[in-house]
Amino acid sequence: MLDHSRPLSDRHLDMATAMSCQREPACFAFLCANAVVGPQPIDRLNFDIASADFHRGRASVWATLEMRGEPRSEGGSGEILSLLGFDEGFLRPFTRAVLEAAATRVPHRMSIRSDPDRPEAPRVVDYVRDAGGMPITELVVIPYELVLAVVVPVDSAEIEETLFQLPRTDTFLRAFTRMSHLADAALRDTLGEMSRLGRGTIESAAPKPADQPRKVTSTRPKAP
Repeated sequence: MLDHSRPLSDRHLDMATAMSCQREPACFAFLCANAVVGPQPIDRLNFDIASADFHRGRASVWATLEMRGEPRSEGGSGEILSLLGFDEGFLRPFTRAVLEAAATRVPHRMSIRSDPDRPEAPRVVDYVRDAGGMPITELVVIPYELVLAVVVPVDSAEIEETLFQLPRTDTFLRAFTRMSHLADAALRDTLGEMSRLGRGTIESAAPKPADQPRKVTSTRPKAP
């Protein structure tokens, strides 16, 4: 669970939610033609909290799904690359889509609607096609024999770009479910704490009502 003794700026999930892919079927990321880098083998996956904010009276959290590539030298570590960025409402339905596609062997399509309170802010982006994040409005999880392909439709439903693959083994899916639950709980804990901090800041900054001057009254003594 989230360590509340640590400041918000120093909370990370990369180690707590690490999912090794070393013993899984070979999976790759950055597979589409316009990816920012060439295809990368995935050695490990993890979630992380990128930022937390309180704006316009509302708290928000931004998280990422990251991968670590294969080490380029013996004893070294692979490069860390972000695959997806998303708000606090994405992880649960995405996990459900992955599990349902794996179990039913039927592609699962996710429609990602904009937040009515903040229509200008994307809820999900991919860092595969744009290092700065390309907004996603639809995501499809396609099951194959050994892997699950995470793709985005472009122009029409007949054209899709593959962002990355996930292992379809029971071992990985159990780990993915467990780590997704842990990450989702951490995001919601952070969201609640940001709300409390934000409301406290607003209340402390609100001008206090000025003391009203006391009305002086006098009682006329009764005539004897």
